[in-house]
Amino acid sequence: MTKYILPDIKNYHQIAVYEQHGGYGALRKALAMKPEDVTNEVKKSGLRGRGGACFPTGLKWSFMPKGNEKPKYLCVNGDESEPGSFKDRQIFEYNPHGLIEGILIACYAMGITKAYIYIRGEYHKWIKLQQKALDEAYAKGYVGEKMKATFGTTYAVDIVIHKGAGAYICGEESALMNSLEGGRGYPRVKPPFPANVGVWGQPTTINNIETLANVPVILNIGAEEYAKIGTPKHPGPMLFGISGHVNKPGVYELPTGTLLTDIIYNYGGGVPGNKKIKAVIPGGSSMPPLRGDELEGVCMDAESLKALGTAIGTGGVMVMDEDTDLVKILLRITHFYHHESCGQCTPCREGCGWMEKILKRLDVGDATQKDIDTLFDVACNIEGNTICALGDAAAWPVKGFIRKFRDEFEKRVKPAREAAPKNIVHSMRPSFTEAKVE
Repeated sequence: MTKYILPDIKNYHQIAVYEQHGGYGALRKALAMKPEDVTNEVKKSGLRGRGGACFPTGLKWSFMPKGNEKPKYLCVNGDESEPGSFKDRQIFEYNPHGLIEGILIACYAMGITKAYIYIRGEYHKWIKLQQKALDEAYAKGYVGEKMKATFGTTYAVDIVIHKGAGAYICGEESALMNSLEGGRGYPRVKPPFPANVGVWGQPTTINNIETLANVPVILNIGAEEYAKIGTPKHPGPMLFGISGHVNKPGVYELPTGTLLTDIIYNYGGGVPGNKKIKAVIPGGSSMPPLRGDELEGVCMDAESLKALGTAIGTGGVMVMDEDTDLVKILLRITHFYHHESCGQCTPCREGCGWMEKILKRLDVGDATQKDIDTLFDVACNIEGNTICALGDAAAWPVKGFIRKFRDEFEKRVKPAREAAPKNIVHSMRPSFTEAKVE
């Protein structure tokens, strides 16, 4: 297929090469249209957010209040901190001008004059690369006040790159806004929604890096042509990050709806040693897993995976072979979410810790059958009871692994836990009475 987001063009990250291949032509086309027509074109394309929620992009843009009586902002989410997700950095490195052009088009469509690219602190290399590209765009008059002379318009946009401090919670849109304002990365209660009360209390739209990199493609090839790529309900090219037990891990640009088995075997090169697959997480660590024996015929698009009880998320495909210890995998995932919880909501703050403690007992063989039920119960009580989706992200893999692989967990339990408490009444002498606790 034709690659649109990461084309196989040498030095495509350089502004001169980008211009040679039609770069910033989509912006010229957009500036010749009415802003609402640009939004309608994105709506017609069917583009859905690539950050995990898969919300229709054009519809999100239409929530932005019309008119310019208040300052309006675009926040570009490049936090990308989810384990298993590593696609956005490919755009920073290989197509930074595609992202800048997408930002400019989005801003024009919504009447925004200031945009912030929020990038996670650990992406130091990619922050420098994106900043270099932005400096080039400013120098060429594609960004900033020089836009007026370059395009013969009264419209101009400024773009600022903001470096985060490395907190997963800042991938949540309202926590991102708090961080951008200089505050602690705490998610906000919604409503009010960002389109009404966002960064600095002003109307704000938040879009993912990959989402905006798709926008110039839509303007260049047309919404109807774009909508023909991939599946009708979730169209377009998508970046899939393949990791784990595959011979060729990496990022592959493919149409939505590509078979999961094709991604693993045709693009990922199959499993080392031709081992069987035990489990696959299809969209980053927060998504429920699929068993290795149910992968046949699975299409990688939002609707197909939803029907299977999981989600496409960020397109981070994590493959685990037959020798994988799934208890250790789930413990590692849960430790991450426990560590990254902002602590604002009790169910997430306490529940993630409880889940990690139970999984540690399972890992060392000191858990009972009741512990598995308790683990599942705690996950159920976290899900849907927190301000943001981090609680859900922690609960879904726990519930998913227990549902799909309960036998793996049951193998690690013992009938009862033994305890020999000290007799603290009589001079701290040890008691020889063994209490058995189920």
